[in-house]
Amino acid sequence: MVALDQLTLQVDPGVIGLVGANGAGKSTMIKVLLGLLAPTSGEVRVLGIDPVTRGHEVRARVGYMPEHDCLPPDMIAAEFVTHMARMSGLPKTVARERASEALRHVGLYEERYRQIGGYSTGMKQRVKLAQALVHDPDLLLLDEPTNGLDPAGRDAMLNLIHRIGNEFGISVVVCSHLLGEVERICDSLVAIEAGRLLRADRIESMTTGTDVLAIEVAEGTEALAEALAAKGIQPRLDQRALLVPLSNEDTYDVVLRTVADLDLPLHRLEQRHHRVAELFATEREASNVG
Repeated sequence: MVALDQLTLQVDPGVIGLVGANGAGKSTMIKVLLGLLAPTSGEVRVLGIDPVTRGHEVRARVGYMPEHDCLPPDMIAAEFVTHMARMSGLPKTVARERASEALRHVGLYEERYRQIGGYSTGMKQRVKLAQALVHDPDLLLLDEPTNGLDPAGRDAMLNLIHRIGNEFGISVVVCSHLLGEVERICDSLVAIEAGRLLRADRIESMTTGTDVLAIEVAEGTEALAEALAAKGIQPRLDQRALLVPLSNEDTYDVVLRTVADLDLPLHRLEQRHHRVAELFATEREASNVG
């Protein structure tokens, strides 16, 4: 079984979203970046370092927040994060200071002397983030950081990650299967599917000039799609609406005439900005056709 297949990309510093469905190869990619798995072919560089031959150097400069719950329930958070700092090579006194600072950054300073087993899911996620931050890394790899959180908890975690990336000067890779959740905090996005690259680009490059027309008719959606395709307009079905890229100023009039010619009951017609999720859906369709 191939987990990553001919995956070639290079990303700039900043907050990068690594997105894809469960099983797409995201966690495998993180393990390769950390030097925990060696690629069977090709090469990888993290901060200019080969993790296959110099994995310890990579891990000294990278903070990793794993997806699954891996925290010792009987330890207090301050002790655990201090221990992780010592594992990174920091002296005892410095490790203790850094642990308190990291727990303050993630909003757990007042709760730092409680046992982790008594924490909520959101607090445990913050402990995992604190231990990834404690040795002052140049890069953070966060694997599904919003797992198990309610909507308010997800928003709080995403805001925290955004602040770390923008105020601390640390590059962050946010690995998630929820594209709509991470696109708002990322500078760049990388989408993979079945181990292959769908697209990698900066957010502004993906959203420039991507207005679409959403058309919803009470009946005859398929007939409308066929008629538009015959006129050189390729709509895409999104739930009950057809999405049409506004590639030129005539598109709006062509759509209206086509609806009128077919005598279809128009339920909704609106212009909106193309969501990044829709762009990746288009890339996926093109990849499947190819």
